[in-house]
Amino acid sequence: MSQNETHKGENVLRFDPNKPLQVGGQAVIEGVMMRAPGRIATAVRRAGGEIVVKWKNYTSLSEKHGFFKLPIVRGAVGLVEMMFIGIETLNFSAEVAMHDIEQKEKPPGNGAPPKPVKKKSNWKIALTVVFSLTVGIAIFFLTPLVVATQFFTVDQDAFAFNLVAGVIRIALLLAYLSAISLMKDVKRLFRYHGAEHKAVFTFESGGELTPGSAMGYTRFHPRCGTSFILIVMVSSILLFAILDSFLIGVLGTITLPVRLVTHIPFIPLVGGVAYEFIRWSARRSTTPLGKALVAPGLWLQRITTREPEDGMLEVAIVALTCALGAAPPHGIRVIEHISELVPAIPAEHV
Repeated sequence: MSQNETHKGENVLRFDPNKPLQVGGQAVIEGVMMRAPGRIATAVRRAGGEIVVKWKNYTSLSEKHGFFKLPIVRGAVGLVEMMFIGIETLNFSAEVAMHDIEQKEKPPGNGAPPKPVKKKSNWKIALTVVFSLTVGIAIFFLTPLVVATQFFTVDQDAFAFNLVAGVIRIALLLAYLSAISLMKDVKRLFRYHGAEHKAVFTFESGGELTPGSAMGYTRFHPRCGTSFILIVMVSSILLFAILDSFLIGVLGTITLPVRLVTHIPFIPLVGGVAYEFIRWSARRSTTPLGKALVAPGLWLQRITTREPEDGMLEVAIVALTCALGAAPPHGIRVIEHISELVPAIPAEHV
């Protein structure tokens, strides 16, 4: 059964608005990916104004097996899953953009057959994830360890060393985000990020899922991935300090190679702890304590989110409603494969 057939007759959302339900997503190129229990949907605005949606049913490991539901474990597993999902959806949005560019350069009717659009294989996505992880770990985890060892004399003091390394790590993150936020394309991506947050807030608040309604909500969300990354870096200070204290107690001293070998396998645990913290703090984000705990992450979102346009909010809402199981609005085309794309339809004809 095709996705279009699956949507036939679906006019209501497949969720109970009276029950708590966590949804979330990420910005992609000219679009938004949304994830709800059991489904992922990515909506992308094409060059001609048309919105296309690709969705699939998806069940997390934490929903399939009891072990992966355990606290901390579920966060570590979810972190890996979201990396694969994120790369896959980014690839989809990039393929849509490239397809439109190729169609513009070689418009239909010039005698040349349309160039087929190939879907990236799972192993290529896996390689991209591995490469991204390697680069991220090298920049944000290994570099602080090397700098703290070479330029500070606190390598045998577990807490002081990891505090220095943690400050360096956070400084690198802030510098990186600030630098890319100056890029034109990234600024637009961050506006879609803001649209994603507003759409989620609208849904969670029981508001009407329309651009006009969503515009009134804040673009800062306590469960944002940006906040999660910051919590990972702060949590790593304490957790790596505990690990180093244990190693110093056993070995008598600790060296940079030992830290490199032991800290990297510890990263999933740090991610799991950060995940539990962000869930706990998000539930209390309206209390004085909760507001204080989520504040740093919200401050960081002033860099990674921007106020969206109505059209961006429309894309985010389309992605959200499709992820929740509703039929796509009239004029929104659902596709299963990137090869189903046709030349962009001008917005006035949608």
